[in-house]
Amino acid sequence: MEAVAQKSVIKGGEFIIRETKANEVFIPEEFSEEQKMMAVATQDFIDKEILPNIERIDKQEEGLMPAIMDKAGELGLLGVSIPEQYGGLGMNFNTSMLIADIMAAAGSFSTTYGAHTGIGTLPILYYGTEEQKEKYLPGLATGEIKASYCLTEPDAGSDANSGKTKAKLTEDGKHYLINGQKMWISNAGFADLFIVFAKIDDDKNLTAFIVERSFGGITMNDEENKLGIKGSSTRQVFFNDCKVPVENMLSERENGFKIAMNVLNVGRIKLGCGVINGCKMVADYSTNYANERKQFGVSISSFGAIKQKLANMAAKTYAIESASYRAGQNIDDKADSLMAEGMEANQAKLKALEQFAIEAAIIKVHGSEVLDFCVDEGVQVYGGMGFSEEAPMARAYRDARITRIYEGTNEINRMLIVGMIFKRAMKGELDLMGPAMAVGKELTSVPSFESLDMSVPFAEEKDVLKKLKKAAMMVAGKAAETFGPKLNDEQEILMHIADMLIEIYVAESTILRTEKLMDLYGDEGSKIYQNMAKLYLHEAVIKVKNHGDEAVACFTTSDELKVMLMGMKRFTKMNPINTRDLRQSIADKMIAENKFPYSIYK
Repeated sequence: MEAVAQKSVIKGGEFIIRETKANEVFIPEEFSEEQKMMAVATQDFIDKEILPNIERIDKQEEGLMPAIMDKAGELGLLGVSIPEQYGGLGMNFNTSMLIADIMAAAGSFSTTYGAHTGIGTLPILYYGTEEQKEKYLPGLATGEIKASYCLTEPDAGSDANSGKTKAKLTEDGKHYLINGQKMWISNAGFADLFIVFAKIDDDKNLTAFIVERSFGGITMNDEENKLGIKGSSTRQVFFNDCKVPVENMLSERENGFKIAMNVLNVGRIKLGCGVINGCKMVADYSTNYANERKQFGVSISSFGAIKQKLANMAAKTYAIESASYRAGQNIDDKADSLMAEGMEANQAKLKALEQFAIEAAIIKVHGSEVLDFCVDEGVQVYGGMGFSEEAPMARAYRDARITRIYEGTNEINRMLIVGMIFKRAMKGELDLMGPAMAVGKELTSVPSFESLDMSVPFAEEKDVLKKLKKAAMMVAGKAAETFGPKLNDEQEILMHIADMLIEIYVAESTILRTEKLMDLYGDEGSKIYQNMAKLYLHEAVIKVKNHGDEAVACFTTSDELKVMLMGMKRFTKMNPINTRDLRQSIADKMIAENKFPYSIYK
């Protein structure tokens, strides 16, 4: 409990104004043997049930996906987050993140799995009555009941609360009749249960309902012909006087929008984490191919341009992995702290997820873009074969693209990151003004030249991170001062600030993880991690500077612009490093071992 109490003081979004210590972050190497065994079992399931059937899955062979879901249920993979009293495994949030991570290599099945275990199940777990939980959760845990989530409508995508689906109470007061249309509904083709959002009469906000297929009044279009994740079921769903018992209302009337947003916080962070094993698999394939492919009489893996690609894949994957489990454990620690104070378990978990909604959005954006980077570079390593459906890259490339769209587009999530930070500052939950004012004074002062204690691990890199945070606060503070409440309308500037924050959080997570690994493996044993961390930080500094320069040029001019640009230059200063040698050392290890440069669970 002492450890929980120590960590629980960390607030969501606080990373930008606070120096985090290495002992305050969780790293995946600290997973228990039980958790690692779960990861191995999940990978075994993918190797046996998914990869040999990948073509059949993509062709949506009748009954195949539900049958695979049943097998996942038998292994307990559908009930990781469901308490034992309802037939699940009752494991913590970071363990569910771990399983989502491993499932990333399952392609279309990972979407099916995520829709069922996340947005299809969690609304009942977190908001259902005891009767609803007892009725539905055991079947959801085994796969006997397969779930879907019906929120999006043709005219209500990002603006989910503007949905037109209606629910009207019958004259006898025993049922609601639901009428409306939903689209892009994952698992719709075989789902037994739908979480449906509709407005009762002329309500302003949505209400959520648990709708069984057996209730009737449900019809569907044919399967969507999608760019990727072709094996997942995606249909439009129509409700025509669908008769839903009043006891199947989920939570309270007009609480549906809140349910949708809170559950999407879970979906975002799990989606961001749920790319990691996919990135590793792409790196494995790319390394294998580079070793086998001969040009000019040698393996193309000997070429510097190929080594650069392999190393960048590894460093970016290492970075998102570091950030994901840092945030996941923060959520668990916050929930544990709230429960220790007497809060009911599900309420504590929801509050914890809400507290780290900023980090959830960061993980979603960064993870999806790392995956896109890896698959794109994977196609390039394969060259002409990468463009062929005979090689694994084509499917990976297509399947990856959706991750930047669902669970809120990356553009929406970028604006949410900045909006939530400013909102918390306005409420007094985050002290942004004090540090921002201090940075403002520092701009007009003579730079200090304090010497660093080089005996401290990553002393120079941590100093760089401190300055990057000052750069972000300088830009965000000046933008807030310039635009006030109208800053919400300046989407381009918000996205620049968001990218600065994303890079800072991920780079810091990577450095802190590596510091812990230096203690665990020693200086020599942790060289590969050190090299990946330094390489990632180098690229993060460049991105922070570029986004900061572009942002301030959008709303300052003349002398003020010059001062701001000088500040950006001061706060993004980093001694040059030999990135070629860093990349070659990372790639050489991958090439020698013919795989991703490290393994945690095997």
